[in-house]
Amino acid sequence: MTVRHEPVMVREVLELLRIEPGRTYVDATVGLGGHSEAMLSQGARLVGVDRDPEALAHAAVRLEGYTERVTLIHGSFAVLPGLLASVNVGPVHGVLLDLGVSSLQLERPERGFSFRQDGPLDMRMDPHGPVTAAELVNGLAEPELARILHEYGEEPRARGIARAIVRARDHAPIATTSELAAIITRAASRGGRRRIHPATKSFQALRIAVNDELAALEQGIAGALEALAPGGRLVVIAFHSLEDRIVKRAFLREQSEGRLEILTRKPLRPAHEEVVVNPRARSAKLRAAQVPHVGLP
Repeated sequence: MTVRHEPVMVREVLELLRIEPGRTYVDATVGLGGHSEAMLSQGARLVGVDRDPEALAHAAVRLEGYTERVTLIHGSFAVLPGLLASVNVGPVHGVLLDLGVSSLQLERPERGFSFRQDGPLDMRMDPHGPVTAAELVNGLAEPELARILHEYGEEPRARGIARAIVRARDHAPIATTSELAAIITRAASRGGRRRIHPATKSFQALRIAVNDELAALEQGIAGALEALAPGGRLVVIAFHSLEDRIVKRAFLREQSEGRLEILTRKPLRPAHEEVVVNPRARSAKLRAAQVPHVGLP
């Protein structure tokens, strides 16, 4: 099955990375290869990294016309310097982190990311990851479950939802996305009407916890800076406030210590025309920074 998707803010990514033919760039969240394809079309050499082997397989098909300039690696951007060393790639001239869930993951019920389709409670970006959403939902103590829903999902009814989950699992383990979504919907409906589906924030929180996404982002930013050549650039696209806050704080901290120069005073947002064509872009926030320039190799 061929899956296509529209990469977000491609023009801005290419401009801020300053793609130059023959130089090496890293798409550290290669996904289905949309941003990678755009970089390669500008003459870049590319290293593509992703935790999801299924996504890498799709990206390989999409990028097959550029095989001489592409290296794809299965792994997490949290350990980016080690991954680059494993393929003998030295300092690079740009790194892209496009955070969040890919369309491939959301549209496959068996991956368990979406409450809109019934599937097993999995949510692992890497299918070989150590913990599933089902294990968290059925195994965490109520206070810890509430903390995750509140901190990672910014869910105002976290305590009530956690209580409802624990009561439900006392009768039988919660095994599917539909079961969990129904429990959350019943618990959250007591708080009045919502603009989004009642399960949205809780599913986001569980996905972040399963994949340890916030810690990985902190590590990924540090690793990207280590991997960049002098004058190299880091571009990060975040899709919710927790991610964007981590990126903003990390950039400010690194700039205050002289290791980074922020290029975007405020996050860039997609143009209205792009959002009309690609609604997924609606919540995107792009920040960019540069390693101090002392002469590129």
